[in-house]
Amino acid sequence: MEYSGAPSDHPVVDAGIMEVAMNRISKAFAAIFIVVLATSFAGADQKEDVVRLYRDFVSAQNAHDLKGVRRLLSDSPDFLWVSDGKPVWGADAMVRRMSTFQASDVWRVEPTLDRARAVSLSSDVAFLHLPLVLEIGARASTDRLRFLVGMVAKRTPAGWRIAALFTTGDKSAP
Repeated sequence: MEYSGAPSDHPVVDAGIMEVAMNRISKAFAAIFIVVLATSFAGADQKEDVVRLYRDFVSAQNAHDLKGVRRLLSDSPDFLWVSDGKPVWGADAMVRRMSTFQASDVWRVEPTLDRARAVSLSSDVAFLHLPLVLEIGARASTDRLRFLVGMVAKRTPAGWRIAALFTTGDKSAP
């Protein structure tokens, strides 16, 4: 025989049991809501942290502070910088290569931070994409090169660090 009334009116269902079940369901929904809300705020903080990391990286480059640049890079031997189509493995190797560029009279990075897009890959890893202009060369004939940059950032016990950088010519630029 099939019962067609309200669940709470069923002779087998005790009102106390229904109340306990509804209370548990309400608590479960509240917990899910809190997790979703906390994750959205964490994602916003993560994106701000990753943009701040890149801003600090640019500041160190523009100050020709290679020790400051190095402090922002991952210590992992898997650190990768792809520059001019060439892979450079290891943070120290990257700093050595960057030092040859910074020997120019002019070296200035001008990122377009208002066009930066941060993508959360996990709670401890994010990708940042942005365009920039690099001024490099002799004072009398400085080149302005447009690049697109991809940066992988990883949260470490010491804070956010750059785990990989990818640069390519910006073909979307006029």
